[in-house]
Amino acid sequence: MPENAAHPLAALRSCMVPLLLLLTAPLAVFGGAPANPVVDDYFGNPITDNDRWLEAGGDPAVQRWSDEKNAAARAYLDNLPGRSQLSRQLTELLSDESPVWSDVTERHGVLFAMKLQPPKAQPMLVILSSLEHLAGERVLLDPLAIDPSGATAMDFAVPSLDGRHVAVSLSKSGSERGDAHVYEVATGRELKDDVVPAVNTGTAGGSLAWTTDGFYYTRHPLEGERPKEDLGFYQQVYFHKLGTSPKSDVYALGKDFLRIAENFVSTSHDGQWAADLVQKGDGGEFELYVRPPEGAWTKVAAYEDAVVKARFGTDGALYLLSRKGAPKGQVLRLPLVAGNLLLAEAKLLVPERKGAIQEVVPTKTRLYITEQLGGPSRVSQFDLKGRALGEIPAPAVTALSDVESVGGEDDILVSVSGYLSPTGIRRFRAASGKLEPTPYAGRTPADLTPYEVLRVECRSKDGAMVPLNIVRRKGLVLNGDNPVLLTGYGGFGIPMTPAFRRALPVWLEAGGVFAQANLRGGSEFGEAWHQQGMLHNKQNVFDDFIACAQWLVTEKYTTPQRLAIEGGSNGGLLMGAALTQAPQLFRAVVAHVGYFDMLRFEVAPNGVFNTTEYGTVKIEADFKALAAYSPYHSVKDGLQYPAVLFLTGKNDPRVDPFHSRKMAARLAASGTRQPVLLRTADTGHGLGTPLSERIAQAVDTHAFLFAQLVMQAKKPSPSR
Repeated sequence: MPENAAHPLAALRSCMVPLLLLLTAPLAVFGGAPANPVVDDYFGNPITDNDRWLEAGGDPAVQRWSDEKNAAARAYLDNLPGRSQLSRQLTELLSDESPVWSDVTERHGVLFAMKLQPPKAQPMLVILSSLEHLAGERVLLDPLAIDPSGATAMDFAVPSLDGRHVAVSLSKSGSERGDAHVYEVATGRELKDDVVPAVNTGTAGGSLAWTTDGFYYTRHPLEGERPKEDLGFYQQVYFHKLGTSPKSDVYALGKDFLRIAENFVSTSHDGQWAADLVQKGDGGEFELYVRPPEGAWTKVAAYEDAVVKARFGTDGALYLLSRKGAPKGQVLRLPLVAGNLLLAEAKLLVPERKGAIQEVVPTKTRLYITEQLGGPSRVSQFDLKGRALGEIPAPAVTALSDVESVGGEDDILVSVSGYLSPTGIRRFRAASGKLEPTPYAGRTPADLTPYEVLRVECRSKDGAMVPLNIVRRKGLVLNGDNPVLLTGYGGFGIPMTPAFRRALPVWLEAGGVFAQANLRGGSEFGEAWHQQGMLHNKQNVFDDFIACAQWLVTEKYTTPQRLAIEGGSNGGLLMGAALTQAPQLFRAVVAHVGYFDMLRFEVAPNGVFNTTEYGTVKIEADFKALAAYSPYHSVKDGLQYPAVLFLTGKNDPRVDPFHSRKMAARLAASGTRQPVLLRTADTGHGLGTPLSERIAQAVDTHAFLFAQLVMQAKKPSPSR
């Protein structure tokens, strides 16, 4: 909002924010960067970039500038009123020793799981003794034992089919550049001769799938094999035989794939068949390759066949999720017949339904599908002939995910999470039809019984109805003066689902309302919903978000002076678009690791993968669409913008930190009188961030928002 706009709590604000702080705040907080103009011509359109020099992250001048901005942000954030109280409360909540288990997988009777156990910096890989009790759990791999600094994290962990070994990708400092390490399950001993390099990156990701004597894995080029600028591209699939040198690993496929190919490998339960689902960048288009026993890899599905998931059954079939002619998805069954793997032979098993199908999990005699219902989800079950057997009973407005077969029959494990209920692993017993709790469930560290979740719909600019999830105190008075935090994402077909935030009690107890929008660009209503928010339709995402913000004001939840927004990555782009397109609607913005210069995003490696979602400046129509909303290019001199806190990581492999540097510099140079803060950490995009840094980020963002929205921290009541 403009600096001179009337603020209903201006008097209180003047008491809470020391005048001395505002008068003596380092100019680097508010100042821009020295202009060094570069002009690019896009199809006859000259575009001037004054901050191009900030893209060179390795330049000492850029590092000095970034360090100065970081120091200035620290001086500002560290002196905000109420920060010490917020720090105590958030540290207590985020360090609460209640563990969270995820990715529970059974292999040959052995139960593997990831376990986040605060105050440990990183999740651990554990072996569970039983699904009925916690006793006997054993830590197989604790990253802190490898790196006491907490900077080493697991990108993924995949147990072998016989449960005797596990392969783990380990990377440092948020880089996501991981090598595969193999450990014996019985002893925890690492097989030092089986370390396979470059299985994972922050661009194409990585995957691994076991056979009976080794594993297929994604391999990125090693130094010297390709030019430096290509090391994050040209991902291929290789095979490693256990007990042999990685130097003798055998090429499987991928030499002819696109530069931006992303491979997702899997194998059948007996390890005889293998599949590779190959994505073209990040836009959701896939090809499918399958390898029979002792045979050659065969292309089974092309991009136009719209096969987006493939799961091996135990009945000699491959179950496929296809969106061809079915934007919400349909399930096909393809018999595994060597020499006759034709998609035309696949039979329609589950036709398109009201819910958007996300995952397919076959068991001994059943098929479970996870469906999106606009944000919340459900799991439905069928027999292997496609006959519906009903839905799994679950609480309302929750997310059901990570469905895994267990016990060798038809029982499954399901991860259940809600806005006010922490993630818990539950077991569905097929015989009884009941969803039963297990001991592997986190507890809330604060009493959340005074709060409730509402789902409403907001009408967007073009008439589309957009779901909005609201977490608020029961009996909230809609007087137009409640502090509200609105968040969203809207991209890459990723749905925003109900999820528990450990820091949320601090926000709610201080009188805050939390709102999460299910914008177009995600897959909440299927592929059509995704496509309505990608490429040339990207403006729909921003319109949806702004409509949700306006609804919160119209319905008297809040006013623009007490409305803040927060988002990360593609959601950071959303923050940039919202603050430049509707600056008068928000008081404060927090943007994590976001894209902001949409004419330059593809100069970084992962940006090339993202062109399938956003488009490319190499195509004139795409350039026009990108230029129309690019936040960096939408900043106007002399216009007053909300207060903004940018958070980025030095080692981010997905969104180059130059975006945050350039956007902060451009906003500060516009003449806005609200603070523009740039906080840079020695981390990456978020994956692998140690607990201490997650707490530090939470403290900074809350202190910033509390000061801007004139909130006072109150200690949450302990859980009952």
